Amino acid sequence: MINELINFDRFSRNEWQVLHQKSHPLLTEKELESLKSLNDTINIQDVVEVYLPIISLVQIYQNNANNLSFAKSIFLKRERQARPFIIGISGSVAVGKSTTSRLIQLLLARTFKESKVELVTTDGFLYPNDTLIQNNLLNRKGFPESYDMEKLINFLDAVKNRIKTTLPIYSHEIYDIVPDCYQTIDFPDFLIVEGINVFQNPKNNNLYINDYFDFSIYIDADSSHIKNWYLERFKTLLALAKKDKHNYYHDYSQLPIEEAVAIAEKTWESINLVNLNNYILPTKNRADLIIHKSSDHKIDEIYLKR
Repeated sequence: MINELINFDRFSRNEWQVLHQKSHPLLTEKELESLKSLNDTINIQDVVEVYLPIISLVQIYQNNANNLSFAKSIFLKRERQARPFIIGISGSVAVGKSTTSRLIQLLLARTFKESKVELVTTDGFLYPNDTLIQNNLLNRKGFPESYDMEKLINFLDAVKNRIKTTLPIYSHEIYDIVPDCYQTIDFPDFLIVEGINVFQNPKNNNLYINDYFDFSIYIDADSSHIKNWYLERFKTLLALAKKDKHNYYHDYSQLPIEEAVAIAEKTWESINLVNLNNYILPTKNRADLIIHKSSDHKIDEIYLKR
């Protein structure tokens, strides 16, 4: 069997951290804490040793994109049109995509002080629950067919061509698209697109979402570790939802903890693990950079596409 990472160079954490001259981490511990998702683990040392080198790498890719754009404009005898630099971030449910995305957004904003850095999640392109129910897809939520991929592609096309556009907002508290609520994206210099499906190709279309990315990251970990993180997060969500009757997890919070966790384990095995193995993990080698985490969320290996 061909090694799926044959086109990548592997770096241990120690090898990776020396690629960037150590400097001020650009944020405080308190700020870093506010960026963390539930039950995620990250510290300032991770920022300096792993994420600042990534920001330096993004700068290299951005410079290359700008140089190519300039050279093409000369070749085509056309005025150069500035386009946003789009970064895709993918990986399993509960692997830490949101933390990574928010951290990279902040680090980019503080590195490129005059630039506008926006972040969107592809959750906003899920079909509303009513639509999923009508099409018997509610138990397939998160699978490719539960997303309006055409709308996602059109959104990315508009952003790439500097057209002001909007996207729906998804709420994990109500487990649905928020009615009549939208996020406006207005000419960003950087756009980070985070989601489990960002490397998948839309149905009945020859385009990959990757075609719109200038740089892309996949966050990887052993599925047994991700399952543990998923269950830890579920327990935290139960505690937060206990007194909020409008929260999607409230009803689960009223069950005995063993029964609630058993439901979460079944959901992981029958939905999230299947989605990971069949649709998310096979897209890993479409990323430019793979960040691998060990059991304690600690990043131990980095893979960079050659």
